[in-house]
Amino acid sequence: MRKSLSWQNYLATWFLILSFVCLPFSNALAESPGEWLAQGRAAVRKAQALAPNNRVAKNVIFMIGDGMNLPTVTAARIYEWQQQNPGVAGGEQHFLSFEKLPYVALSKTFCTNSTVTDSAAAITAMCTGVKTKDGVLGVNQNILPHKASSVPGAEAKTMFEWAKQKGLSTGVVTTTRVTHATPAGAFAHTPDRDWESDSKITDVATDPLNAQFPDIARQLIEWPYGNGMDVALGGGRAYFMPKTTPDPEYSTKFGNRNDGRDLTQEWTAAGWTYVWNKAQFDAVNPAATVKLLGLFEQSHMRYEADRRSNPVGEAGEPSLSEMTAKAIDILAKNRKGYMLMVEGGRIDHAHHDNSGYNVVNDTLEFAKAVEVALAKTNSRDTLIVVTADHGHVLALAGYPVRGNPILGKSVVNDYWGEPTDTLALGSDNLPYTTMVYGNGPGYAIDQATGKRADLTAVDTTAPTYRQQAAVPMATGDTHSAEDMSIYATGPGAHLFHGVQENTYFFHAIMEAMRLRYR
Repeated sequence: MRKSLSWQNYLATWFLILSFVCLPFSNALAESPGEWLAQGRAAVRKAQALAPNNRVAKNVIFMIGDGMNLPTVTAARIYEWQQQNPGVAGGEQHFLSFEKLPYVALSKTFCTNSTVTDSAAAITAMCTGVKTKDGVLGVNQNILPHKASSVPGAEAKTMFEWAKQKGLSTGVVTTTRVTHATPAGAFAHTPDRDWESDSKITDVATDPLNAQFPDIARQLIEWPYGNGMDVALGGGRAYFMPKTTPDPEYSTKFGNRNDGRDLTQEWTAAGWTYVWNKAQFDAVNPAATVKLLGLFEQSHMRYEADRRSNPVGEAGEPSLSEMTAKAIDILAKNRKGYMLMVEGGRIDHAHHDNSGYNVVNDTLEFAKAVEVALAKTNSRDTLIVVTADHGHVLALAGYPVRGNPILGKSVVNDYWGEPTDTLALGSDNLPYTTMVYGNGPGYAIDQATGKRADLTAVDTTAPTYRQQAAVPMATGDTHSAEDMSIYATGPGAHLFHGVQENTYFFHAIMEAMRLRYR
């Protein structure tokens, strides 16, 4: 016998119907118990359909968000949603481009002499398969930092050098100087990551061989594998130009080199293309370009938000996604394949500055570069690996209500779990932001009260605001030691699984490309 609905079930049924009917007309969260169950079942079915791609990877695009740990990804994901959907909650359920990739893993980041790595030791492990000490590039742990005499015998060959030796094209794209630690990890071997030009080489008195040692800019131009690096795009113009030569964009600034060499002229003298501004970059025809060097700033390129608001009259810079697209078009002409590194390098710098605004904006541009790489390649023959080299001491805290601006001050739910407009307060009765740092220049004490600075009337979403930090660090926040996430798609992507050492990148990528290195 069929039972009649109780009045409670009757009301519940109508409430469910009304919730779906009213859904399109509400800014409330479109969530229900049934939706969560359906979402979970769909995710399992999608996972069941996964099948390893065992084809040989013709191309590899290795994409590194420098300092892009999981709190960074979460904050950027929420921020993107909130920019695209003002006033509508739901950013926590959003996905950045690379979060949709089918294979995910974790990598450990420690180096041989520190629990918390720097970028140089991290990228050396990732590109050579061996861990090393902080502050050195392309050399193993037997190196004596700052001593050129200890380099012979300690060199560690990078996967870019192996690829070039096998006839593949190679390139690096970054928003930092192209001689900075991460991009230099593709091609440089040095006992000091700071030796970016000859004027930066130190300790000549204690080790006379330092004076003759090739700096990182020289190593890029003189790279001995094949006919050298095919594409290098980023900042760092000064490190390629003599101190007597004025910068082409800033008339009051000059190059950084003591040896009198203009490495940009040496590049063009070889018949290759050099550009230093946006107009020249846009004019580059990939089909007619053999090799491309682009140096768009004296030092690092701008934060993405600053680049977008570039003042009239200045030369301008291409975005990371634009540089990625151009690099792929040039490298893809090689029928044997290519290996490309793309670095969102200024994510790291924004973290050091405790600048949540620039962290999320540069992370979103990095995610756009991943989107471009996915659109311009075929997963049948191109392995794309997205990761970070290390983290930062960023945390998301305070139990903020769903939909609260991720850069804003934390706002709490009431006793019944409903959102309010009440600021969350610390034990000092002062508000705080959702994004906070363990250390850095954001440490701020009100000299009159001896307490934390009062944020009540402060616009914490402003581009110039620095998130508060617990420990003062005048030179910037420190890196952190947690494992980094890995996202992968394409041939060999299934090799990225579980928890691995950061040396695993080298071995998995070499295996995916069937490049023999033993």
